[in-house]
Amino acid sequence: MKRKLTLKLIAKELDVSISTVSKALRDSAEISEDTRTKIKAFAKLYNYKPNNIALSLKNRKTRTIGIIIPQIVHHFFTTVIRGVEQAAREHNYNVIICLSNNDFDKEVLNMELLANGSTDGFILSVAHETLEKEDYHHLREVIDQGMPVVMFDRNVEGIHCDKVLIDDREGAKLGVTHLLKTGCKRIAIITTKDFFPVSKLRTKGYIEALESYNVKVDQDLILKLDHIDRCDEQSIARIKHFLKNKDIDAVFTVNELFAAKAARILTHHGKKIPEDVSIVSFSDGELSQNFIPSLSTVSQPGEEMGRKAAELLINKLERPEEETEEYTTVFVDTSMIERESTIRLKK
Repeated sequence: MKRKLTLKLIAKELDVSISTVSKALRDSAEISEDTRTKIKAFAKLYNYKPNNIALSLKNRKTRTIGIIIPQIVHHFFTTVIRGVEQAAREHNYNVIICLSNNDFDKEVLNMELLANGSTDGFILSVAHETLEKEDYHHLREVIDQGMPVVMFDRNVEGIHCDKVLIDDREGAKLGVTHLLKTGCKRIAIITTKDFFPVSKLRTKGYIEALESYNVKVDQDLILKLDHIDRCDEQSIARIKHFLKNKDIDAVFTVNELFAAKAARILTHHGKKIPEDVSIVSFSDGELSQNFIPSLSTVSQPGEEMGRKAAELLINKLERPEEETEEYTTVFVDTSMIERESTIRLKK
């Protein structure tokens, strides 16, 4: 059987990126005229058929939602999926789940697959590499052609669609303020680089909490790692170096994985938790609850976010077509959960 020509195959044959192919077929000025001509000629020669997203949306209702997540092993994303599936089932919709693995090309291919008549709309959390590249052409293309999209957790400014978020800045302020109230003054933060919007906002909340207590912000107590969804050997080595002989009485981390790694390293250095160093992390997953000592966290209610994202998408799919297009951003509340990794506040 002859293989169907896809963006991936064209990119491989012409030794260019998937993004370059996609942009060239849309006559993007970002791609040189010679490259556009070559790609379009190749596509025409082999009868490439682009996705007919509008037809999929308007004429072939599937009652199926596509969800694209960066990581399947991350507890937060599994709870989001559960929330999406619950809401979808209540409205007689099915769910197809795709994994980008935080890879830009994989995310583009997932959208190509799901927009090709398989689904009526998307729920997605943008891949790490997509945020780093700041290349959102595939999102804009889908939205411009009429397929509804709901973005959750990772917000991209300038992409006009429905969004379900938590207030990362206020959530971080909540966690750091808890540490300050217990008497901590030398509070370190383990975060990631600022191109990642979640970490940027949580770092901002950390700084604002310190300033509200007149605690000077020390740049030597801020560690920015390269990835938020994994903690590889390089990241662990950087955390070890960062915490070695550091004069601190608390650590705030933007996720529970960083917190667990920090706790193990501090314990190895002879520090007691929370007597010597308190720890608060963002997201309240299985790791936080079962780690020894259990970790105090700022909640990140994934199931509620998934449910709200599905409801926003289904409402958009079932509204009359003549209604004016409007976009909604829903913020889900966080809360502080005290456990063994911090000194308990006196009631």
